Amino acid sequence: MLANHVASSPLLSESWRLCCDITTAASPSIPGQSFVMKQVGSIGYVAFSSIISEAEAGICCCNGNLVALDDQFFSPLNKQINEGEEEPVLVHAGFLRLFFSIYDSPSFQTQMMEIIQKSKSIVITGHSIRATTASLSTLWLLSHLQKSNSPSLPILCITFGSPLLGNESLSRAILRERWDGNFCQVVSKHDIMPRLLFVPPLHFINQLKFLLNFWHLSMTSPQFQTLATQLNNEEKAEIFRSVMACLEVLAQAEEAGSETRAFWPFGSYFFCSEEGAICMENATSVIKMMHLMLMTGSPCASIEDHLKYGDYIGKISYQFLKQRNSVDGDIPESCYEAGVALALQSSAISSQEPVSTAAKDCLKMARRMGRTPNLNVADLAIKLSMINPYRAQIEWYKACCDDSDEQMGYYDSFKLRGVSKRDSKVNMNRIMLGKFWDGVIDKLENNDLPHDFHRRSKWVNASQFYMLLVEPLDIAEYYRNGLHRSKGHYVKHGRPRRYEIFERWWKERRVSDKENNKRSRLASSTQDSCFWAELEEARECLDNVRSESDPNKLDLLWQNINNFEKYAVGLVESKQVSKDVLARNSSYVSWVDDLRELRSQLWQFSVKVPTLVNGKLVP
Repeated sequence: MLANHVASSPLLSESWRLCCDITTAASPSIPGQSFVMKQVGSIGYVAFSSIISEAEAGICCCNGNLVALDDQFFSPLNKQINEGEEEPVLVHAGFLRLFFSIYDSPSFQTQMMEIIQKSKSIVITGHSIRATTASLSTLWLLSHLQKSNSPSLPILCITFGSPLLGNESLSRAILRERWDGNFCQVVSKHDIMPRLLFVPPLHFINQLKFLLNFWHLSMTSPQFQTLATQLNNEEKAEIFRSVMACLEVLAQAEEAGSETRAFWPFGSYFFCSEEGAICMENATSVIKMMHLMLMTGSPCASIEDHLKYGDYIGKISYQFLKQRNSVDGDIPESCYEAGVALALQSSAISSQEPVSTAAKDCLKMARRMGRTPNLNVADLAIKLSMINPYRAQIEWYKACCDDSDEQMGYYDSFKLRGVSKRDSKVNMNRIMLGKFWDGVIDKLENNDLPHDFHRRSKWVNASQFYMLLVEPLDIAEYYRNGLHRSKGHYVKHGRPRRYEIFERWWKERRVSDKENNKRSRLASSTQDSCFWAELEEARECLDNVRSESDPNKLDLLWQNINNFEKYAVGLVESKQVSKDVLARNSSYVSWVDDLRELRSQLWQFSVKVPTLVNGKLVP
């Protein structure tokens, strides 16, 4: 889908044109002149110059070590690491410094905010070393929009000949956030640059400086490229052999192992040649294809191909139309084989044995992996229908609690439950539903589901319904077992991550006008699934007020109580709570009564002894 979209639209050609324009006009020593932002219709383009200054080239070549991403700018990517579940997300130190050299310029941040406001979608693009700046800018923007709870804005990063940016943990973090579909890495069939960092970076520091100098002079002043200090044939062959050797080792591994890789691809790779282009997203398939395509090249071709993206891109749209109706040789009988044949033909290695046979196997593997997510969704849909009775039983339990003569409501009835068969069954159903949805999250984060899974209304609505129905039970169980005393309160210390993810899905959905209408009656489920956890914290504050003597702490307790009261009243008045919240013997009604009584006592006390309660003592 991504390949069809970029090949049949002006996105590639417009992105490349802007990269060329800013490369020709830029002054690499001035950060504000290393990028350009342009509005084309409703699309905002951000393009980075292909050239960097001599000092920046030295930084990139000599700082090839990996460093962690700053939480201030990229916090969503560090989520799992902060929870101690994964290896740190690391990126190339030189490329990160290159990004911040532009980010720190006031003009970049100002223009970026302006283009966000004006655009319905944004394309960020870059070529060569600066392509990593485009990728980091995209990761920063996605993180910024997520942290600020801004409306979802379609963002696509298109890079040309980008070197690898970070380790395997970075790739997994991007997959986990469902951002891999935001990256289209355009790679020509022989270009050495996207493959270079599979070799430990310190091996070719001096040679890389010469390469960058040659490429930069060729892009800015083609007539003087012969004046650039070039590598001799032996040095070119040494780089080529080293890259080939490292790629061969990685290509022979069927899947990524448990050991975190120093550099690893992410996003979709758009391999282009004079015959067309093919698109892959599985990292293992990408590395195999990088290896196979480079096998058909030469040391000189691997360096020169870095400068030929304009030629390839100019032919892609034509090849896209031509090859949809043309297959060299005999047309395979099955649609599947015909598709593989077209892809093999587009890679320009269909007639080169034994590479073509290995490439065909690689394409088949990539296609099988591409179909697996849709099969997994179908399997999940069946499992969802099988667990729906568990949810229905909890709904029935909620209705019984809400209509009970005890007037305790759903939350309090479950928290104070006994050992009846009905209560045990509901608790088991709660656990089974949690396991199912945790399995969904695991598949999603392992890239076993389609890119748009988290935007499909069936799953967004189902997860929201589950969260509103079941999270109050999880909160009740948490406080019933006293876990707040050992771990801390639920919202910050005990909330399962699945609910945070479902909450984000719901916020990012498209909201219809009907959903914005005011309610005329109470909701079937309280619309803030953490309402009861907030109440438990407010109840603890109310208990502590009675015994606290420190004026500063007392002031903070009353502030928390007043904030919760305002929040709860707002939910009740807008009818975003269910009837169990307002049940006669519910925890919320009891809390309101206790607060009213305490205020009455304080008022009476202040009348008798006003000087003792002057200031912060009285809320």
